[in-house]
Amino acid sequence: METMPKKECSASPYDMTGQVALVTGGGSGIGRAAAIRMAHAGASAVVIAGRRQAEGEAVAAECRAAGAQSLYVQTDVTREDDVQRLIDTVLAQFGRLDAAFNNAGRQERRASLHAQASDVYDAIFDANVRAVFLCLKYQLPPMVARGSGSIVINTSVSGVRNPNPGLALYSASKAATISLMRSAAMEYAPHGVRINAIAPGRVVTDMMLSSGIADMSAVAAGLPLRRMGQPEEVAEAVSWLLSGASSYVVGHVLAADGGFLAS
Repeated sequence: METMPKKECSASPYDMTGQVALVTGGGSGIGRAAAIRMAHAGASAVVIAGRRQAEGEAVAAECRAAGAQSLYVQTDVTREDDVQRLIDTVLAQFGRLDAAFNNAGRQERRASLHAQASDVYDAIFDANVRAVFLCLKYQLPPMVARGSGSIVINTSVSGVRNPNPGLALYSASKAATISLMRSAAMEYAPHGVRINAIAPGRVVTDMMLSSGIADMSAVAAGLPLRRMGQPEEVAEAVSWLLSGASSYVVGHVLAADGGFLAS
């Protein structure tokens, strides 16, 4: 399987100087890469939210090494009290919230739809849809109060076109998340808050590697770029959407997919 060599984070062309940023699911994969990218882009603070403390603390340390204030807040984004506490902590520590990457999510074990249990449905939609709703519910008021802000939601190419037999629940939940994003984007753009989505394709993350795909090389060969993506490449797109460089982009789903949706 051909992959691009892992990129080292360096100065970002997408300026986030002085912004207070939040990343959910920030302990690994795309969330980790995005958090570090924000720090390199000049964010004054990057808050890491997630369930795994050791990973979250490690990413916060990497953000501090890149020049940003950073802390980890243990959070289960499917729990409303956790999300409210998270945003309260951000506001108490830094006084505002300028940018948020709602990245946390999960995928079911691959199986035919009739074989999936109803509690799996609940878990997938809680993590991928309810969690986004809860994050928006508590992120938006402080942004609206300031008259500015930018939010990016991590969806998937699976929410646009399902390439994954056996992952119907994941695909359906990501499609719902895209619809939720568009509705929120239209509602809050007049208040100065931009909401967009990133739709990664085949990216080398723990979720992808545990997805049950038998031959990753065959998957990579089927992409127009003939390789898998890296989390750092998606993080560049997230950084652009969050920054002022995309100031006229609202309600958009940006595919970082190596050309999958175009093929």
